[in-house]
Amino acid sequence: MKRGSDRRDIADLAGSVGLGALAAFAVLTMVVVGGDGAPLFTDDALSGWSLAHRPVMAVASARGLTATGTGVVPYALAVLAGIVAGRTLRHRLLAAALSLCCLVSGQAVRYGVMTLVARPRPPRLDWHTHASGWAYPSGHSTTAACTAGLLVLAISLRGPRGRTLLAVVIGCWGALVGLTRVYLGVHWFTDVAGGWLLSVGWLGLCLCAAASWLPDRFITGITNTATAPPLEDHAPQDPGRRGRSRPA
Repeated sequence: MKRGSDRRDIADLAGSVGLGALAAFAVLTMVVVGGDGAPLFTDDALSGWSLAHRPVMAVASARGLTATGTGVVPYALAVLAGIVAGRTLRHRLLAAALSLCCLVSGQAVRYGVMTLVARPRPPRLDWHTHASGWAYPSGHSTTAACTAGLLVLAISLRGPRGRTLLAVVIGCWGALVGLTRVYLGVHWFTDVAGGWLLSVGWLGLCLCAAASWLPDRFITGITNTATAPPLEDHAPQDPGRRGRSRPA
């Protein structure tokens, strides 16, 4: 009963966080649409700061980091998350497939929103790296945040010692990829924030579905076999014979 209750708690928490993040994403999207794609909140200030602080080494480092948020790297890391999450070969294959499904479906949702919103990017003269497509939500930010979330969930489920530090490092990578998009001038900060909110929301829904539908063996790695009572190493005493002397 307790295991089932724990799973329901996980599913409820993940679903609540996911729906909350998606609600915030929907609000931000409506604000972006209502403003006709113009810069919002701190967009101009952060863009101006990045323009004024671009030494050559920092730009080169940002380009290297931002490259890890697209292409084959996120998908390879999603597969790695599945391998870490599973215990048996079958579980690892299933977990890798589910991780890829979460990442790919999240990308499909992002692409649909991006096409509908059609927000222009910052001025091309400010760009310090290649970019294509519309701005909102940021593709690199969404992909890196979703991938980081999958890895953090995997090491939380099956991780080794020191997994807290590892989770912090992974989370920082996911966040920094998004920030490099602002630093390199190809996104507004609200594009990146939208990508983060979409990723958290989508991961929450996927985790809610996994906690609700996957079998216990996959979630806990423990089979539901009955535990036999321990065998006594000697014959129990007969209460009726207590205090009697043994016959000679």
